[in-house]
Amino acid sequence: MRLTTDVWVAAYLTRLRLLDIPAFVVVKGDKTAGAVLVKLNTLDGQAACYQRQFDLMADTRTWAVLAQGDEVDVDASLSRQRGFDPDLWVIEVEDKQGRHLLDDPGLA
Repeated sequence: MRLTTDVWVAAYLTRLRLLDIPAFVVVKGDKTAGAVLVKLNTLDGQAACYQRQFDLMADTRTWAVLAQGDEVDVDASLSRQRGFDPDLWVIEVEDKQGRHLLDDPGLA
């Protein structure tokens, strides 16, 4: 059984909060099945956006970089993605150390 998107987002935000990593929902999508994009803002003008993808060969879900570089360019990429998918969630994580916790067990 898969978690609904809103439950996964709440758990993710809680994990970040427990490590004092600021994060907030920028765009709230479909509560049950909306895709999630995570923008990591390193607060130096740079950012990266991560999306989940399915690896057919390994039968696993992984987080992959959708866009990376100047924050303005990453934001433009996010805007384009939102134009394609109205059910999309966007979470912004702000951490100078570049922590996003997406590689932690339980978040894949």
